[in-house]
Amino acid sequence: MSDTMVLDESEKQNSGGEEGESDAIVKGCLLDGFSDMEDTRALISSLPTFHGDFRSTEVATQKLLVIMGKYREQPHLLDPHLEWMLDMIIVFIRSEKSPPSLVHLSFKFLIIICTVRGYKIFMQRLPHEVAVFHPVLDLLSRQDPKDLETWQTRYVLLLWLSMTCLLPFDLYRLDGNLTSSDDSITEPTMDRILAIAKSYLLAPDMCRFAASVLISKFMKRRDVTQKYLGGFVDWCFQTVSQKNDQSLDGIRVLESVLQSLAKLFKHGERDDLLQYAPAVLQCVEQKCLLESSQSMLKKLSIKLIQRLGLTFLKPRLAAWRYQRGSRCLAAKLSMSQSTLVTDDETPDVDTRQHEEGYDIPEEVETVIEHLLVGLKDKDTIVRWSAAKGIGRVTGRLPKELADVVVGSVLDCFTYQEMDNAWQGGCLALAELGRRGLLLPSRLPDVVPVIIKALTYEEKRGACSAGQDVRDAACYVCWAFARAYEPKELKPYVAQIASALLITTLFDRSVTCRRAASAAFQENVGRQGNFPHGIDIVTEADYFAVGNLTNCYLNISVYVASFPEYTKAMIDHLISMKINHWDIVIRELSAKALHKLTPLLPDYMATTVLLQLLPMATGFDLHSRHGAILACAEITHALYELGLQTSRSVVDMISPECVDALKNLHQTLHDRKHYRGFGGELMRPAMCTLIEKMSLSKMPFKNQPVITGWQWLIDDSISSFHRVSGSEKDSILAAVISGLSALSEEYYVEEPGQAKSQVQDVLVSQYVDWLKSPRMLTRSGSALALGCLPTCMIRNKLKQILEGLRQMCAISQKEGSFVEARRDAVVAIAQVCVKVGVCVDGSPDSSLCPENIAEVCDTLLSSMNDYTTDSRGDVGAWVREAAMTSMMDVTLLVAGGAPEILSADIVKSMMCCLAQQAAEKIDRYRAHAGSVFLRLLHSTEPVVPHVPHREELMSIFPIETITSLNWRAASQAFQYITQLLRLPQYRYHTLLGLTVSMGGISESTVHFSSLAMFEYVRGIQDDEAALGQFGDVLLTIFRENLCNDRVSIPFLKMVSQMFAEGYFEIFTTQENHQFCMDLFALCKTFKKTRDIPKLCACVSVFSEMIQFQGEVRKSVLFQLLILLGHPFPVVRRNTASKLYETLMTYSDVVNADVLDDVMTLLYDTKWEGPLDTVRSHRNQLCDWLEVSRPQ
Repeated sequence: MSDTMVLDESEKQNSGGEEGESDAIVKGCLLDGFSDMEDTRALISSLPTFHGDFRSTEVATQKLLVIMGKYREQPHLLDPHLEWMLDMIIVFIRSEKSPPSLVHLSFKFLIIICTVRGYKIFMQRLPHEVAVFHPVLDLLSRQDPKDLETWQTRYVLLLWLSMTCLLPFDLYRLDGNLTSSDDSITEPTMDRILAIAKSYLLAPDMCRFAASVLISKFMKRRDVTQKYLGGFVDWCFQTVSQKNDQSLDGIRVLESVLQSLAKLFKHGERDDLLQYAPAVLQCVEQKCLLESSQSMLKKLSIKLIQRLGLTFLKPRLAAWRYQRGSRCLAAKLSMSQSTLVTDDETPDVDTRQHEEGYDIPEEVETVIEHLLVGLKDKDTIVRWSAAKGIGRVTGRLPKELADVVVGSVLDCFTYQEMDNAWQGGCLALAELGRRGLLLPSRLPDVVPVIIKALTYEEKRGACSAGQDVRDAACYVCWAFARAYEPKELKPYVAQIASALLITTLFDRSVTCRRAASAAFQENVGRQGNFPHGIDIVTEADYFAVGNLTNCYLNISVYVASFPEYTKAMIDHLISMKINHWDIVIRELSAKALHKLTPLLPDYMATTVLLQLLPMATGFDLHSRHGAILACAEITHALYELGLQTSRSVVDMISPECVDALKNLHQTLHDRKHYRGFGGELMRPAMCTLIEKMSLSKMPFKNQPVITGWQWLIDDSISSFHRVSGSEKDSILAAVISGLSALSEEYYVEEPGQAKSQVQDVLVSQYVDWLKSPRMLTRSGSALALGCLPTCMIRNKLKQILEGLRQMCAISQKEGSFVEARRDAVVAIAQVCVKVGVCVDGSPDSSLCPENIAEVCDTLLSSMNDYTTDSRGDVGAWVREAAMTSMMDVTLLVAGGAPEILSADIVKSMMCCLAQQAAEKIDRYRAHAGSVFLRLLHSTEPVVPHVPHREELMSIFPIETITSLNWRAASQAFQYITQLLRLPQYRYHTLLGLTVSMGGISESTVHFSSLAMFEYVRGIQDDEAALGQFGDVLLTIFRENLCNDRVSIPFLKMVSQMFAEGYFEIFTTQENHQFCMDLFALCKTFKKTRDIPKLCACVSVFSEMIQFQGEVRKSVLFQLLILLGHPFPVVRRNTASKLYETLMTYSDVVNADVLDDVMTLLYDTKWEGPLDTVRSHRNQLCDWLEVSRPQ
């Protein structure tokens, strides 16, 4: 793990400001100190004990990684402890007795610490006295640069050498006599260091970065600069000219050279480097590195160019810059007002005159030009580096030239530029503002640009670009809050606050929402003049804005309650979000407008609707879709508001708007907007409009528009097969909701009386469509019948139930209609609940004794739908719907006419629920369990005839409704197995447990087996009880012989029970009936070609050898038949099981031939040729005294 740690990020850690700026250390509430001191000390002390063992070394490394990983967010906590940690490790490194493995492990520990704390702080704590100079240099010289396992050693040594080479005297004094005893000339120390640095700059590993640090420290020495600086720069030129950015090796070398030059120009003396700066700039330009396809090369080129620009300019702090005062809040609060005023005073006249007399080199213009181009680069890291360069270079320019740079940055914010330029411009403005280089006089130009950037979005195909721009704009607002006094930003507070809140609430990206929330919070704290800032920050915090739905539907309503923000939020939704490319945003925007309507109802009715209606018939698909949804939601919101003031919706909106809403369907139909891909958006949108218009009681009754709306609904149901898979569910839901509201409002002549003609047509049509060959048409028709109002179902109940019942009774082999069966089951319950129950009622108008049995039988049969297809157990959808529907119908009947609910129906229902609650799929087990408990503990009404009610109440007390987690197998099965004690539940419970115990989910198999075995252990000594249990098992097996879903898990379960000895009481009797019957049933599989089933039979046969009498001989005969089976895997599995069984029950074989039998079973290759295998099998038959199979 440590080998893969990213070290090039360490440069970003703990780096101080270059102009002497110091940011306050913000202490988080995570850790208050280094609490792992003892563990770390013990771990380091134990290094000599395990350094040679690879496994122990990896374990120790991982332990240190875990310890140090806790402090990645607060590395400063390590500072008081760095010294003793480094001292302990360096002792092992400097010891002559330490083997190489211990030395390398010590360096591996050091690099873990270095990565967490950052190389700048880390290298300062390394010993750098004269005594360690030569040992470090010599140890580094002895390293093999090609050894990939020890790169950590070389990395740390290079950093160590970087510190030791800063000794405050000439290095030639360390050379001594360069002539050795054998008259050979020893290389000077400075030459050795330079050679090592150059060699590692060309290395293929992370040592390149450490080598660049070494170069920057080494070359800043006066004695080295005079002798080697020019030669090193020439070497860099030569290396750059020889390499290209097309090969991997060339890219690595170029990165190393550029990084070393950048660090050199950063740390070196300006007077020494100025003479080389023009040549370096020319070299970078000639190499065209800024046009490279490698982002890191471009970033390093920009970094080098900005350092060159700083070299051309004299190091000084711009006297004209804007200074707010202390950046630390605590320090600022402690300062007096007079001090703050003094800090903001302008520089004196002498300083201003000095600026005017300062000549700017021509190369600076080139540098700034490159940096401005870098702001538009396609890579973020390049743009970020260029923005920082703009800030640094501008800080050394005169005021007039700096203003020109600001103007050039503002040129990035035109709609001719791409999103890259916008983001780069935002980053540059943030850097300029943070450094005080963006004067308040420029704010009138900058603030409007930032407001646009906060909502910038450029549509590209099916998505959009602009997230990075909005995030950077939030950073600008955050930086401005810290950079300017409140009086400077006061004229723009309303704009900035509204824009930030809009981004906080309505941005699609959670990153941007949280960035805007942080920027708003910073402005509230620093500026103090944002309206209702504290209240909003409390509500719209970092975690609250993480949920998009919560932002749109909850937080936005709270924020909009403050009048300063209401209109801006509504206008933004209308202009930017209603036409958004993401359908989720459009739908949420429409719902948000619904909730915001009560805050400005007149504005919504008179202005917003007038803006939306032309968009609803426009040519842009997304705008049209969003506008229709928004019109629907606003109209319904106005209706709800009118109920409070006794006004109708037509009194609140203009007649023109009413006519436009009424004619909207016909306009879309005439323009053929319901066809093709656009129709998949227009149909659900119009169905939503139909629903909201109906709920709003628009005065359209008996008008042609109703016929048009009904046509749209019917056409959508009949043409669902043309819809793409991802949109089917949403369209179906919208269509059914629209039909429900439409029929409730416009098809009812008087309360409780439907229009007979419409009733006959719709019911007959939807019942006929239940027989459609298209599955989605069947589903839509079933749900349509279920959503009709009560008055339209009465007198048609028999026809509706018969159609739904026939659809539920479709053979489960027709798996393609499983969704239709599910929806039919749902519709049955909906229809029954609407018509109610009546003892003396007509079967065509209500549930009554004549149809209750038929309804319940349909639902009970659906609870046993185990259809499977390529998607898996799709029948579970039907079972889940059937359980819910059965509960609804049962509670309805129990509350209205419990006398018609027979004991057989209740018994069948509870037993089916118990079976489902014992099965293997967590979701459906949990649903069945919750329905079971709901019916058991229902008091209003009480469900009659529940078998074993008292026993069930003791097993499942009322607390289990909330405390029992049915999804957790560890909890559910220990309850459900207690139903095995109740005779009427035993069969179905055992059937469900059989499937769970023989499943493939490890946790389900484990906990169901534990619960089952615990029950069987309680009855294994009771022959009568065990016999009854065995009879139930045989009944399940007999009834499911052809059902692989049950038969194979059953064989696995029985095999486990035999292996655990739970049927040992039967072994004392010869030819026990349970064993004979089980053997006879298993024998029916002998001709199957299903390998899993055959292997499961082999396991059962092998365990049945323990029984006495004819059963043993019969079982042995079957096993020997399977030893000669045509399938090699069956033969191999049979031989393995038989070998294990004979090892356990050695009395089966005569002792004289036991060794021969075991040897033959073990040595024979049972996957070999069938003739050879069968000859060996026949030999076993002779030894076991079993007749040979024919």
